[in-house]
Amino acid sequence: MSVTTTRVPAVTALEGGTRRSSTLRPSRWYRPRTVIGKVILWIVLLGFMCLFLYPFVWLLAASFKPRGEVFDNALIPKTWVPQNYVEVWNQLPLINWAVNSILIALIAATLVAVSSSVVAFGFAYFKFPGRTLLFGLVLATMMLPGAVTMVPQYLIWKGLGLVGTWVPLFGMNLFGSAFYIFLQRQFFLGLPRELFEAARLDGASYWRMFWRIAMPLAVPSFVIVFLFEFQAAWNNLQASLIYLNGGTPDQFTVPLGIAYAMTKFSPTNGGHGDYQYVMVASLLVTLPMLALFAFGQRYFIEGVATQGRKG
Repeated sequence: MSVTTTRVPAVTALEGGTRRSSTLRPSRWYRPRTVIGKVILWIVLLGFMCLFLYPFVWLLAASFKPRGEVFDNALIPKTWVPQNYVEVWNQLPLINWAVNSILIALIAATLVAVSSSVVAFGFAYFKFPGRTLLFGLVLATMMLPGAVTMVPQYLIWKGLGLVGTWVPLFGMNLFGSAFYIFLQRQFFLGLPRELFEAARLDGASYWRMFWRIAMPLAVPSFVIVFLFEFQAAWNNLQASLIYLNGGTPDQFTVPLGIAYAMTKFSPTNGGHGDYQYVMVASLLVTLPMLALFAFGQRYFIEGVATQGRKG
């Protein structure tokens, strides 16, 4: 004999005499209801937190250690040397590196965010023959390894006489990025098309529609693209090695400067192994990125929560 069961809605009384029904839902595995389950979940989360925080804590501890104790792997220094944070400014042109990296990253992130948004809006709004094929070709460029275009790009910048300047570090961003174009296009596709049609009836130009309607609604995705590219430009060691390595240390970016400091203090290169200054410099140059992501985290959450839809 078979028994069939039906799920009965639970009725909840609200203020004013109104009622609503909510269907009983099964409990999720990541939402334990028992005390033991919650304790296990917290232990797992704390374990992952410690795993991710360990490199940063190690770097913080190493920055306060003397030269002979930098690599002893102790998270609490045996000998505290706070003077490292004072002496590092005399040993390395850290301010120059940070200013160079901030300016380059700001220019690169702004250029790629704006250019990618313009191209993405075109793919999302306009309907023309070959649009799907053209968009597929744009996405196909992501399949090309960076090593394939490295030499041609270098020859182009060398022919223009721009090797040794900042321009090669952000010049290509003027033409957008395939990944960011795809990301922005998906966000624009979620916007109600009626908004743009109404704007066209009111006589708005395409640029005005993009700048006054699409961009304000796409702020979360725009900020995400900006932050992604800012981080990529901030950590771009390869391009700095190719285009800036022939200059003076004052012209270096943060990644190239840290690599220069490792070579400068290396005993095999005539240094004395003063890696504590490298640790201090590495810790200080992470602060701008931490502040930037702390500022933009709400846009990450909003962009994921809305799934590219506003309204």
